[in-house]
Amino acid sequence: MQRLLSIQHSLRPVLTPLGAVYAGLMALRRRCYERGLLASWSPPAPTVAVGNIGWGGTGKTPLAGWLLFWAEERGLSAALLTRGYRARPKSHPYHVQPGALAEEAGDEPLLLARQHPRAAVVVDPLRSRGGRFACERFNPSLIVLDDGFQHLAVERDMNLVLLRAEDLADQWDRVLPAGSWREGRSALSRADAFLLKVGPKTFRALEPLLRERLEPLGKPVFSFSLTPVGLRALSGGAQPEPVEGGYLLVSGVGNPAQVERTAAALLGKHPARHLVFPDHHLFTKRDVTRIQMEAGSLGCSRVICTPKDAVKLGPMADETFSSLDLRLSFGPSLFTPARFDEWFGRRWETLEVRRTERLARAAQSAKPGRRGAGGGEHGA
Repeated sequence: MQRLLSIQHSLRPVLTPLGAVYAGLMALRRRCYERGLLASWSPPAPTVAVGNIGWGGTGKTPLAGWLLFWAEERGLSAALLTRGYRARPKSHPYHVQPGALAEEAGDEPLLLARQHPRAAVVVDPLRSRGGRFACERFNPSLIVLDDGFQHLAVERDMNLVLLRAEDLADQWDRVLPAGSWREGRSALSRADAFLLKVGPKTFRALEPLLRERLEPLGKPVFSFSLTPVGLRALSGGAQPEPVEGGYLLVSGVGNPAQVERTAAALLGKHPARHLVFPDHHLFTKRDVTRIQMEAGSLGCSRVICTPKDAVKLGPMADETFSSLDLRLSFGPSLFTPARFDEWFGRRWETLEVRRTERLARAAQSAKPGRRGAGGGEHGA
């Protein structure tokens, strides 16, 4: 990743015009959906898209999981629609069961299915097809559209856009291939709220940039963080004993440095070594043997990984493997006095109203002579 950023920086004069062209094409695509020139599906249940403007680990999966938990607490049925990055099910749509294989379901869908067994997690690259399947079979009261900010083939009632600190600074409005953004900054006007996965101290330090970049959009900005509360044994046995001596850290996520900070905060010490694998890495028995040998050579009695990696390592792990047990908590906000959980609770009734209005528009557009009433799906 650092090498790619370095290349983008050195070639910025050449790549910036290409980024402007790509941003223009994405804006044209957006207008085609808005005018009904490209077909979109209107779900019968309130739909919340969780996405970002660029690449990188922004915390989409934990936030999507929190929305599923929010529905569960209120006795509401929920469905999550995801393309399932690197998922290879035998057919689509694919309803992810808690006991599914990671290579079929994908790591993040399987993690959510295990954490929220009462929710319907559906993998399908054509999310309108997966959404129809979920609505017909499970009749959800809430639909969560995972990584859905650019997925305009499914209409939504709320866009939650997650940003990184870099998005506000060096990466601001730097569109592929010149930077990490998937769309130009005009796309941010579609957001209903912005969220950053940072602690209160960092959020306060970012406030000048947040005000400069986002205040003109008139949308609230929230913070949240993942707090480590303990460890979980991958073998499914009893709660693991406290870590004595050194530990080996293993991660295959988008932001490994943050994983190391989290583990150090929980355990009071940094790992003896941190084995970093590519994001969404599908671990093999050879990888596990390497991990065990590395731990042995360093004298580490414990191997610690992330929850996302645990669903892939679990079937091959022994009693020395544990995963971080993380809890999502909301922190300070800008442009509203409420925290995100309070704000979202108040907005729920508004989502119901928006759903009714959207269904009325869909019925109107379905009349003879109107375009965009089909069920096809274009783009990602």
